[in-house]
Amino acid sequence: MSVQNYIRGTSAVEISGNIERAILSGRLPAGTPLPTVRGCARVLEVSPATVSSAWRTLRDRGLIVTRGRRGSAVADQPPLPPLAAPPLPRGVRDLSAGNPDPALLPDLSPVLRGLDPPRRLYGEDLKDPALVDLAAAQMSADGLPAGRITVVSGALDGLERVMQAHLRPGDRVAVEDPAFSGVLSLLQPLSLVPVPVAIDERGMLPDSLEAALAADAGAIIATPRAQNPTGAALDAGRARALRSVLRRHSNVLVMEDDHAGPVSGAGSHTLAGVTDRWAVVRSFSKALGPDLRVAVVLGDDETTARVEGRQLMGMRWVSHILQELVVALTRRRGHAARLRKAERTYTRRREGLIEALAAHGIESTGRSGLNVWIPLPVETSVVQGLLEAGWLVAAGERFRLQSGPAIRVTIARLDPADAWLFAEALAAVLAPAERTYLT
Repeated sequence: MSVQNYIRGTSAVEISGNIERAILSGRLPAGTPLPTVRGCARVLEVSPATVSSAWRTLRDRGLIVTRGRRGSAVADQPPLPPLAAPPLPRGVRDLSAGNPDPALLPDLSPVLRGLDPPRRLYGEDLKDPALVDLAAAQMSADGLPAGRITVVSGALDGLERVMQAHLRPGDRVAVEDPAFSGVLSLLQPLSLVPVPVAIDERGMLPDSLEAALAADAGAIIATPRAQNPTGAALDAGRARALRSVLRRHSNVLVMEDDHAGPVSGAGSHTLAGVTDRWAVVRSFSKALGPDLRVAVVLGDDETTARVEGRQLMGMRWVSHILQELVVALTRRRGHAARLRKAERTYTRRREGLIEALAAHGIESTGRSGLNVWIPLPVETSVVQGLLEAGWLVAAGERFRLQSGPAIRVTIARLDPADAWLFAEALAAVLAPAERTYLT
């Protein structure tokens, strides 16, 4: 059925509502091109201004994106409840999700049994003092500047609140290319414009960041280590070069997404504190478990005060039960040793895949974190070929702005022996794909 069949109505509200329902139901999948404004207006027998208003509403909600001369299309990850994923075929290994290894996460049950938090009521402190002290000590040890700390519900929640504190619709944000798809999806409903910054295994390229800031980007989102999807990590030299760029743009909002923290497999190097407005978001999800939904934001006084003020108008605070659970897990005997084990295990698995791929003549990157990024001449056919061979991987398209085709492989549960099997499968799939590409 034609896309136009799902677009009905005589007012902007009706047209946008019908398109939203079609996206929600899956009848208009992610990436589906939409008709031109004039073409749609002609079929619906309404004015182009009416259709343009509907398109604007959908763009403001992050449901569709405008792609220059290619027109508009359904967003790759529209902010709607996801459709249930189809079950994996029998025998297929899932290397696509980006999750940590459950076997390397702490057992919550003994800590939960011993937890007896006081009954918290409205009007009490937003933050557990023990968690703030813990985070402050960790961040100071990692060389981060002094600042004010607040507590949020995960890394993306922290980034969203920081952006809402300073940015307005239409503002331009410099982002890594490729970047975490969650960050790109977050920009859409906020009506913020991503400006791609090229990266290598050491993070953002200084010249590319300078160009983005010269193109009126008023904020940047950088991942200091465990960059998703490429595994890039800043080193001292690259961090120094990027800080030098930022010193020439003191009004830029700098946001760092340190989502993996101590299990990333790389040291801490920061860009924070160089500009007037800055925030470092550090999540506990990779080390303690995604379901905890606890992260901290360290930032300048104005930024964190605005974040806390906005919290008071909505969710008010992150559950103190969760905050105290994070503190109890971190203070538990053996916690530091468990983190070291997780870091070593992820490093061994990541390096094991990179070595296996290299032995088959396949280049990849992954200095840190839970993922390996594999540039390819083609993408879709390779993803399908790997699925038929028993491996589910993430297509690179949802992470990319201007960078080339690739796939992302999560190594969290991929032992080196299985990495060789995967590399063999990829080499077998890629060989005919390369021949097709070259012809």
